Amino acid sequence: MTDLRNTKRLIHPTAQIDPKAELEEGVEIGPFVVIGAGARIGRGTSIGPYTLIEGETVIGQNNVIGPHVTLGTAPQHLAYRGEPTRLEIGDENVIREYVSIHRGTLLDQGVTKVGNRCYLMAYTHVGHDCVLADEVILTNGCQLGGHVKIDFGAVLGGGVFVHQFCRIGELAFVAGMSGVDKDVPPFLRVFGKPAQILGINLVGLKRRGFGARELKIIDQVLKLYLSGGTVKEVCQRIKELFGQEPLANKFLEFIANPSSRGLTRKKLG
Repeated sequence: MTDLRNTKRLIHPTAQIDPKAELEEGVEIGPFVVIGAGARIGRGTSIGPYTLIEGETVIGQNNVIGPHVTLGTAPQHLAYRGEPTRLEIGDENVIREYVSIHRGTLLDQGVTKVGNRCYLMAYTHVGHDCVLADEVILTNGCQLGGHVKIDFGAVLGGGVFVHQFCRIGELAFVAGMSGVDKDVPPFLRVFGKPAQILGINLVGLKRRGFGARELKIIDQVLKLYLSGGTVKEVCQRIKELFGQEPLANKFLEFIANPSSRGLTRKKLG
């Protein structure tokens, strides 16, 4: 049996690590951490005090995991009967204190996923079968119901609640204290309970390097989206005017394939 407490890993003597857990070199484990048999933790990841990792939980490299975090525990679903499901976390994420992320269920793909370079602030919860793409930010106290999908670079403000099965599009911004009960298309800014559209995510898009021409295209696409008619009719209008524009096509692809929750289409005010 390999002794995990060697010079290549900094493991506090009070940590409880199952011998079947796999830890790469450079992993740092704080006091009173508990790691179960199914865990695999990548090089350079640090784990703060009192954190619990159980189930089949795969964590990539160079993550910073704070104290009192709970990863890979069983999904909160009445249909779950102990089936083998997973949690997968990528590289270079920051997961702050008291975050909880549950494994998936066989009602979906059996896996909950967090991508790379995400920032999950204190007290956020990621429910079973959620999928977070790269560079997602969840501000303090965000709560994601099961099966939620969040695309690249989306930002959720503090205290946002997201209904099960909803999807939030690329580089969208959900303002704090909002309640999301339908899909939020990419590049938009929403607020309210239920969330309604404020406009395009102007500040966030500028920070990502979007220029004046790109912002104008997104704004015009949004106007068409809000102009009325069925989603099919809106898609046709966007195709006719902006069919050669990659950003418009990303928007089109999203609204043409909504989740079972449907689309956020109301403008606030």
